[in-house]
Amino acid sequence: MTTTQIDPRSLSKKDTAISIAIIGMLFFIFGFVSWINAILIPYFKIACELTHFQAYLVAFAFYISYFVMSIPASFVLKKSGFKKGMMIGFWTMSLGAFIFVPAAMTRTYEVFLIGLFTIGAGLAILQTAANPYITVLGPKESAARRISIMGICNKGAGIIAPLVFAAVILKATDTDLFIQLDNMDPSQKGMALDELVQRVILPYICVGLVLFLLGMLVRFSPLPDIDTENESTEVAAANANKNSIIEFPHLILGALAIFLHVGTQVISIDTIIGYANSMGIPLLEAKAFPSYTLTATICGYIIGIVAIPKYIRQVNALRVCTLMGLFLTVLIVLANGTITLLGHQADKSIWFVVLLGLANSLVWAGIWPLALDGLGKFTKIGASVMIMGLCGNAILPLLYGYAADTFDVRQAYWVLFPCYLYLNFYAFYGHKIRSWKTK
Repeated sequence: MTTTQIDPRSLSKKDTAISIAIIGMLFFIFGFVSWINAILIPYFKIACELTHFQAYLVAFAFYISYFVMSIPASFVLKKSGFKKGMMIGFWTMSLGAFIFVPAAMTRTYEVFLIGLFTIGAGLAILQTAANPYITVLGPKESAARRISIMGICNKGAGIIAPLVFAAVILKATDTDLFIQLDNMDPSQKGMALDELVQRVILPYICVGLVLFLLGMLVRFSPLPDIDTENESTEVAAANANKNSIIEFPHLILGALAIFLHVGTQVISIDTIIGYANSMGIPLLEAKAFPSYTLTATICGYIIGIVAIPKYIRQVNALRVCTLMGLFLTVLIVLANGTITLLGHQADKSIWFVVLLGLANSLVWAGIWPLALDGLGKFTKIGASVMIMGLCGNAILPLLYGYAADTFDVRQAYWVLFPCYLYLNFYAFYGHKIRSWKTK
């Protein structure tokens, strides 16, 4: 059966609103599954006795799948359409969740990484569909506003995911257990760690079942299959002599910007528990810090929804955020002094890590419409190239982990500085480049 594809410009306001609501639900799922890594990293570090570098392989295995799967995902979507493609994505994620069961039963870290890779592969298909979908689902001038709404769904899920995971998996007595582990004999320690890691079995069975059912629901939902193949006369004329996605410099440079942006974002969230631990804050208290960072991000999204494009152009919002990220990075490394805030006594630098959530908030929303501008029939493959950039989530945390092992967890934040430098370049100049040839 062939799915009828619809020009997004022909949708009524009601149909557009329904579509945005459904895609918002998808972004909530993206957020819940993705940001649970913030608690999985320190959890696996303890349960599987890992170094910083090994622990950040959680993020690597999860996000490198975006690089591997993004181009295949575009062909899946081209052949099946958006809705069937999303169903395939959910079912792939479901398989990954079920892989956690044998991994936990044997406490085999490598099998956990396979499960995380599989979940990431499913997310790559979903992201390849959802991001261009929401970008073209309305005027391009307000694309950052729509993406900000999706961001609230994504980061809202991210706020509750580590807290829910911690509530289900961790016990009040675990702080004492973590202290006692080093003094246990090998057999006692092995039994304690086996019990600890096997707590993930039931939650991930439930997650797998929910993801499978969500795939069915999306497939038979009223979400329209939009058409991104037909171009306007103006776009068709501009792309008449273009045969490859490589001929769009603003897209390729945008994909690199996404690579660096998502890396800075995941570092600000997935490393903050370890940074808090370095200040003597125990895991059961430190688990709240990723939620603070994500709350700051949501505040930025709300500002974007209210201000874009009425009070500020989306490209200017992007410039403000990239400059803020550069400034905050310097403060994280150089600012000193202990303060008490929200019931936590910690070095003030950790709150600048939290504020990176605000700096990162409108970067994704600013880059996507600039990078996809004028692609026309190249939109699906262009979105795949952009999704490949999400492997920055895999690479940059490893660089941070290596720097943390080599120097310390604070100095390691210098890896963010060149990332924000490039993001400023793209925001101010790179997105305007339409030819590789210099005039």
